[in-house]
Amino acid sequence: MSEKKKPLVYEEKTSSSDDRNLLNNKKFASFIKSKWYPGIFQWPVAIVFAFIVYQLLFGPAEAHDNFGTAGTWVLWWPILPIMLFLLGRFWCAICPFGLLNDVVQKFVGNNHPVPKFLKKYGIWIIDATFIAITWSDHVFGVVESPRGSGTLLLLITTGVVFSGAIFERRTWCRYLCFLGGLSGNYTRTGMMELRATPEKCAKCKVLACYKGSDKAAGCPMFEFPRAMETNAECNFCGNCVKNCPNDSIRISQRVPTRELWFIRKPKLEESFLAIVIMGIVFVQNITMVDIWNGILSWLEHITGTTSYYVIFTITFIIAMLIPIIMLTTTGLIAKKFNGDSVKQNFAKFGYAIIPLDLSAHIAHNLFHLLAEGKSIFYTFMGLFGINMQGSTAILDTPTIQVLQYILIVLGTIGSIYTAYRLAKSNYGGKNSKSLKTSIVYGFLIVILCIINILLFMLPMSMRM
Repeated sequence: MSEKKKPLVYEEKTSSSDDRNLLNNKKFASFIKSKWYPGIFQWPVAIVFAFIVYQLLFGPAEAHDNFGTAGTWVLWWPILPIMLFLLGRFWCAICPFGLLNDVVQKFVGNNHPVPKFLKKYGIWIIDATFIAITWSDHVFGVVESPRGSGTLLLLITTGVVFSGAIFERRTWCRYLCFLGGLSGNYTRTGMMELRATPEKCAKCKVLACYKGSDKAAGCPMFEFPRAMETNAECNFCGNCVKNCPNDSIRISQRVPTRELWFIRKPKLEESFLAIVIMGIVFVQNITMVDIWNGILSWLEHITGTTSYYVIFTITFIIAMLIPIIMLTTTGLIAKKFNGDSVKQNFAKFGYAIIPLDLSAHIAHNLFHLLAEGKSIFYTFMGLFGINMQGSTAILDTPTIQVLQYILIVLGTIGSIYTAYRLAKSNYGGKNSKSLKTSIVYGFLIVILCIINILLFMLPMSMRM
């Protein structure tokens, strides 16, 4: 007789007690509800962004001397995943592209509904765009070229303007921004959470949190706080806090990775992005270490071509395929224990890779921040004609490597525990199906951890 399938075990994730609700602090709540938030952050960031774009396009042609390059790739890009972990998608609330979208929409917006195509395939478009931009960076040297970086930002600006002029709310941010999927995945691992209070929402007939009111516009990210189960799309803009007549909204801290433990409706495209990011981190590391030249020579001999475009594209595809194949193979093995299809396993347990993704991303960028951090100050002083020379390092390489190893270990622990909790929530906590599934995925995560540590053991080259 076949075993009766057990129902999904789902634990409530929104159990933050009132004493952890940051909005219980009257000063904090007053600030979030005020007309100053988030504008007090948005406009200064927009001004800095405009200056950085100007520097990228019209400043020094060499990345080593360009403040825009240092500000973008040595400061902002390394800090972004740390912000996503600590503050959720707060960056998206103050992002200059989001502000530009709002301004365009105010004056020339047509507010057309989001096409069904974008709602259905938006995350795949985001995945493809993220992969394409990463590929272009290596092939065309976007990061190393101030003009290339400036052109990329102008292209994004153009897309934001068109989206804001045609579609409603922040369609670009939700369905098209190449950082949107990355931010959504990393935010799930993070420490901040916005939720509504079910008991208060049950009696509400206004729905101002979504529709808006005279106090603020509706949710720009198309989220309905009453039904939210994830912070993947919430940008902490505060509109729902301003609009809610019942003070139902809570902003609280939570245990890192907690949201990943109870994914009720896993999406293949989100898990696909998670495992692809791991491959991209491999690529970023491999192309910045000494063995890269040897790999290039070997591939040139194998393929019979010296075209860097061809060689790197092959490397890029292989680097992404390796973790995809590893996750797929693990799903095939796990199928024997949990009875799910390979596709179901891929979708469910791809989320377990996200903590290691985040730690590997931060670890990689930590090198640029700490080994090249002084270049931010040097290039800034260069704006005033002051030429400063010397090491750009804030910390020495061995110290940076130790920090990288610590981050990878923490991310590995987070991923293994997430795999365990996912197995527990899907198959029950006290049976061999759950235990064996979590062991299989734990083994995969350990292998990914070892690969990352081996790559971080090799000396990396600098951007500046």
